[in-house]
Amino acid sequence: MGIAGKDRYSRGAHTVLELKYHLVWKTKYGYPVLVGDVGLRVREMLRQICSENGIAVVRGNVRANHLHILVSAPSHLSPAKIAQYLKGKSSYRLQREFPDLKKRYWGSHLWSRGYFCCTIGAVTEEMIKKYIEDQEDTPEGFKVWDEVLHGGTASAAPAFRPIPTPSSLDEGG
Repeated sequence: MGIAGKDRYSRGAHTVLELKYHLVWKTKYGYPVLVGDVGLRVREMLRQICSENGIAVVRGNVRANHLHILVSAPSHLSPAKIAQYLKGKSSYRLQREFPDLKKRYWGSHLWSRGYFCCTIGAVTEEMIKKYIEDQEDTPEGFKVWDEVLHGGTASAAPAFRPIPTPSSLDEGG
């Protein structure tokens, strides 16, 4: 996938999208086992697993006790499913190839239970809010105010525009 132009987005029969996720997870108990041959092999395995599932690796960084990976994924794969594939398959394959890992991780769990994931994109949240705010289909428009609490207080800026009541509803029919 390219970064600019038409190649930036994935296209389907009825979709155009760009879904990128930054995932981070660590080894169980924080053991620094992702060094040397194990570190090189986990990098290659993650590339293979991604390729098998239609996921593109944008960037990655393997540290001694955790790793970061930035992926571009198809819309049918949720972040949870991506983490499940990457963590589950890599743990199984690494422990099969490196018997010392199997001894250290006697429960067959190389990775800790959780993971971090966030979406990324070229457009900021503020840009999207402004884009939505500036949409005009009719001269009156509509706006409904955001009632979600942010930091304990109601949001001062409205998230939607008020909806005008159609005249047919005013007249009862």
